[in-house]
Amino acid sequence: MAISLDELESHLFKCADIIRDAVDPTDYKEYILPLVYYKSISDEFEVQYEQNVEEYGEDFARRENLYDIPIVPEGYLWDDLRAVSDNVDKAIDDAFTEIVAENPGLRGVFRADFSDTDALDDGRLSRLLEHLGTYDLDRDSVPPDMLGEAYMDLVRHFAEEEGKSGGQFFTPPHIVNLCVRLVDDFEDGDTFHDPTVGSGGMLIEAARYYEEQGGDSSKLTFTGQEINPDIAAIAKMNLSIHGLDGEIKREDSLSRPQFTDEENNELTRFDRVLANFPFSADWAKDELQDDPYGRFDWHEKLPRADRGDYAFIMHMAKQLKRPDKDGTGGKAAIVIPHGVLFRKHEQRYRRPMLENDMVEAIVGLPENLFQNNSIPSAVLVLNTDKPEGREGEVQFIHAADEAFYEELSNQNELTEDGLDHIVENFREWATEERVSRTVSLDEIRENDYNLNIALYVDTTEPEEDIDVEEELTKLRELQAERDEIEATMNEHMEALNYE
Repeated sequence: MAISLDELESHLFKCADIIRDAVDPTDYKEYILPLVYYKSISDEFEVQYEQNVEEYGEDFARRENLYDIPIVPEGYLWDDLRAVSDNVDKAIDDAFTEIVAENPGLRGVFRADFSDTDALDDGRLSRLLEHLGTYDLDRDSVPPDMLGEAYMDLVRHFAEEEGKSGGQFFTPPHIVNLCVRLVDDFEDGDTFHDPTVGSGGMLIEAARYYEEQGGDSSKLTFTGQEINPDIAAIAKMNLSIHGLDGEIKREDSLSRPQFTDEENNELTRFDRVLANFPFSADWAKDELQDDPYGRFDWHEKLPRADRGDYAFIMHMAKQLKRPDKDGTGGKAAIVIPHGVLFRKHEQRYRRPMLENDMVEAIVGLPENLFQNNSIPSAVLVLNTDKPEGREGEVQFIHAADEAFYEELSNQNELTEDGLDHIVENFREWATEERVSRTVSLDEIRENDYNLNIALYVDTTEPEEDIDVEEELTKLRELQAERDEIEATMNEHMEALNYE
């Protein structure tokens, strides 16, 4: 049965209504997202299995090399689950266990324990399975890009349900799109990494953008690391549903980086790094005084233990390819809080970052762009191999004016025109009054490495031009009117014998 994107999104959203009141809204994602993912695997497996039976016969139809998706074990297809009426929770948990046993690469994806949730009884779970069974989710019925978009909308929906906490794993699409466009010029074979990957939105947008530009995202490699195991599982499912070649590892990127070159005692380096790290979060400063990978060497003093912003920035700088070691440079687009640009005690980190000529641009964004978080932010663009003509300069873009965004019911959102305006200024290395300016490193030195955008771009509202002749005419008219009123008043005073 064919289905449109709007119908699919509505269909998936209704899953929350079925388990509402049985599960806390903050846990919706843990139960619904894995089931949607399992349904898509099961439906596509059935299609490919029938094709393989027809071509190779039943004895060979389950060979692993015949499938480009996880193999669903016998007895655990979606219709097998729907046929269960007793202990449905155990049947779902068993299905998750068996598919991971058959496909070790899925380890860590199916984390929900349906048997441990008393309110998810047989009736409610049967309704949920029946509802999800309404539509086929194989690739012929629902193209992967449509399913992927609907899945991302479901992730966004659950982030909104969770409020502020949901913003920790979901970055608004317009900000993600901006970050990707600020580091574009992708090529086949490029590697992309997000050290605080959340639900995988940055990586997925990079793939989507490359396809939009006529590229083949299957020729790119995507990796990410996420500290939260439940969110890491969502990122894995998200990449899989989008058909991307990706690997998501779970751990704290600062304390236990998982993408490393142990032979050379270095971090793995990438062509592109995209990230929205947790602002001003605590980090394990004491444990990393002698970091084996030499990440935090911009100054003898490490960033404060209760403010890890520059720890993340230094980590990502080390993850970028370098011309001297890799024959090419790497670029990063990092969402940062504004304080990173000007906090006095962090001048010690800005200085080496600038003197090494890594900073290509800083884009100041409007406030209130994130779910239940009004803090103003910016995008820091790093480049370890800046092109000729940009060396020794930094571009500042002030995109916080109303011309760049629109006010929604509960937060602001960058408009398409606003995004295009930012990207055009960056690509053209333009200087535009009250919007953008390219600044020499010498000028930044004179300001003690302060990167506050207002120091370099006049962000004040322009005063209206005054037509002196017109204003003098108005003044003369007012003076004449005053003289007339004063004369009339004097006549009245004389008539009443007032001196």
